[in-house]
Amino acid sequence: MVRPASTPIRKAIAPLESCLFCQFRQPIKPPIRTASTSTQPGQPSKQPKSSSKPDEDHNPKPLNRPLGQRRPPKAGENSGIDTRTWRQRRDDFVNYDKHLERRRQLTKAVAKPYFREWTNMRYHKGKTFRSNPRLFRADKALYFPNLQGITLATPRQLCDTTQVLEDKVSVVSVFSEMWAERQTATFVGEKENQELRAVLKEGKGVAQMVDINYEPNAMKAALIRLFMPGLRRRVPTDAHGRYFVVRRGLTEEIRDDVGWINSKVGYVYLVDKECKIRWAGSGTAEAGETEGLVAGVKRLLEEYKKKPRAEVVEEGGDGNFPGLDVATEAVAVATGRQH
Repeated sequence: MVRPASTPIRKAIAPLESCLFCQFRQPIKPPIRTASTSTQPGQPSKQPKSSSKPDEDHNPKPLNRPLGQRRPPKAGENSGIDTRTWRQRRDDFVNYDKHLERRRQLTKAVAKPYFREWTNMRYHKGKTFRSNPRLFRADKALYFPNLQGITLATPRQLCDTTQVLEDKVSVVSVFSEMWAERQTATFVGEKENQELRAVLKEGKGVAQMVDINYEPNAMKAALIRLFMPGLRRRVPTDAHGRYFVVRRGLTEEIRDDVGWINSKVGYVYLVDKECKIRWAGSGTAEAGETEGLVAGVKRLLEEYKKKPRAEVVEEGGDGNFPGLDVATEAVAVATGRQH
């Protein structure tokens, strides 16, 4: 006598009791999805809402902090050339702390999206920030870094930007693409800002313009060298020594310090005689920014003409009162302390 199959076995073979034709005739039932219980009724949904105006979250804010580095620049820095000896390279290779630092730099470089800079160009043409309405104070301002590159006057010799910026009032334009160069022209162009050109002409010998064309790509840098005669014809002869073509040395840390966040955008800096950044602008000039740049150049020219107090003290007084100014001498005469 054959025993009947147990209940679990019958349930397992129940779908197989019908023929294949009957099995395929049965409709396929879609899976039933239960509603999520993560949000209770009456609570707002946590899903992000698409904004109808995406530009509202990308409005550039006025610059509210000084840009630059804390150390004064020195000629020869940031050349991009490894000058370590073999012994120093070996010591750095076995240094675990150096490995961690290098790992941090590589992780930061890998995490940066490749097309992020191009994507940010959709908002306000890539403008990163609006220029500061007033100059940064000299005691609070930070330094513009030293960069090395060839110039139109010395295409076979590397020159330092610090030697050009020292003891001058400089309007520095930094760009890496033709688009960025056109953006800087909205600040300093001869047609776009005629008042600035007039102020620079009045302060000739002290005020100057400096162009820094940063091109890390070797192929593009070779093309710039190829078309350098055309650049010489376009740039005035007296400005050939102030047009730099920089290939290396501008690291991510330096770019973050000077606010050059998007390499596809042009930036303009106003640098005083101590190589400090007193004013900065990015992208295309907006209303009021060109006027602020002109006012800043005039202010720095006035500061340049004023002698430091130490020099005034050294020149003040006569032989009997070395180091005293006129007011101090009058007080000394009135009190009878003259020797």
